[in-house]
Amino acid sequence: MATSISHSPAETESLGEVWGRAAKNGLVIGLSGDLGAGKTQLVKGLARGLGITTRVHSPTFTLVNVYPGGRLTLFHLDLYRLETHEQILSVGLEEYLSPDGVTVIEWAERWFQGPKSEAQSPTFQVHRFPDCFRWVKIESLNENERRISYEDFGA
Repeated sequence: MATSISHSPAETESLGEVWGRAAKNGLVIGLSGDLGAGKTQLVKGLARGLGITTRVHSPTFTLVNVYPGGRLTLFHLDLYRLETHEQILSVGLEEYLSPDGVTVIEWAERWFQGPKSEAQSPTFQVHRFPDCFRWVKIESLNENERRISYEDFGA
């Protein structure tokens, strides 16, 4: 697992921008971190790296924001208001696990980590490992610093 320390929101955005420039079609990025950790900041940079000029904001109340117009389309999901795997499945977000573009999922631990019985179900296993997945954990170290750890799975 790779780790970097961001010392400011601008540094967090810069990391996202690097990832956006390198992103390939079909990439799914799962973001985990407390409120205010910098998840949306990272997505703003990712959008910039994809060449998207539209203002990026967290889709907390709409669940999904779609940003076309860049090198790849960005699908930005926010699962904050959904508490269980069943709620997530009931709103039909599975299509975003095989995107024609790049999907970023804030509060991804609500989808990809569940009770042991849920993790063993065939449906959960299908959604557990998108073809190209980056798991990202953002931790607040202090008011300005964030530890950003990530690991890539799949192609």
